[in-house]
Amino acid sequence: MQRVQRVLAMAAIGLAVMVTVADVAEARRAGGGFGSRGSRTFSMPPTTRTAPTNAAPIERTMTPQPAPSAATRPAAQGQTTASRPGLFGGFGGSMLGGLMMGGLIGMLLGHGLGGGIGFLGLLLQVGLIVAAIALAKRFFGRSSQPAYSAPSAAARNYAAASAAPSFRIPRIGEGLGGGPAAASANRPSPSAKSAWDNDEIGIGQGDLDQFEAILKQLQAAYAAEDYAALRRLTTPEAMSYLAEELSENATKGLKNEVRDVHLVEGDVAEAWHENGTDYATVAMRYESIDVMRERATGRVVSGDPERPTDAVELWTFLRRRGADWQVSAIQAVEA
Repeated sequence: MQRVQRVLAMAAIGLAVMVTVADVAEARRAGGGFGSRGSRTFSMPPTTRTAPTNAAPIERTMTPQPAPSAATRPAAQGQTTASRPGLFGGFGGSMLGGLMMGGLIGMLLGHGLGGGIGFLGLLLQVGLIVAAIALAKRFFGRSSQPAYSAPSAAARNYAAASAAPSFRIPRIGEGLGGGPAAASANRPSPSAKSAWDNDEIGIGQGDLDQFEAILKQLQAAYAAEDYAALRRLTTPEAMSYLAEELSENATKGLKNEVRDVHLVEGDVAEAWHENGTDYATVAMRYESIDVMRERATGRVVSGDPERPTDAVELWTFLRRRGADWQVSAIQAVEA
């Protein structure tokens, strides 16, 4: 019986550790866009004729999250007050947690929560504690439920963008729409905001030609796993995410093939200048052959090597004084 108690205790502790590790791994893999848009990293770019729907928010970035403004601080304080821990929060929760952990440690040492009562006594005491917690939550829950106001339009837009299919890092060129049918469904919207209304630095045709050239060069460098070219075309932060994806593909024995990139349409979502650097977020819809193959055999794992897929993405370019444009962020757009 003592051996069974120890095995069960070790299993409980191991399960708790595995759940924690799984949560951390899922948090690392999840995400929408990646990179940095300077001071506008956490703001939603305007919609355009090419991208009439909101882009996925940037979730992988080294840009610090800005502090809440004075306008939003009272609301945050109200939420803090409303979510104040109840009877079993704070000290009460810590005490119950200590009792449970003490029971597990006690079983490892050959004792249960009740000393000589043994394993059946432990189960009885745990059941009583759980029943007491459930009864207290039902009794105190009615008076502690906070009232919530209707979400604002900005919050609804952000929630809609977050609910869109997540953008795996980086998988640039992977069409969210999946082919010509999606391309026809993503026709420019008459009500979409004009792209040039948000251009504060004067993006010219020469800049647009560079953006198209970088799109094709970056796809080719990514497919060839040309790290030198990727470093030239991207910022160090964006390069780190691209290199991470290439490394994960290699570890899995896979290789991403992206070719025949063709820009269908594009326009400037917004362009601005800050801290001696020009930024331009450009909406681009393009077609490409995008497949994943096994490295050893060349077998196609996903994608169609004969049929192009359609993708709509927001690419943010930055240009420091005297330097060329580089890719600093990529966000997927729901087709």
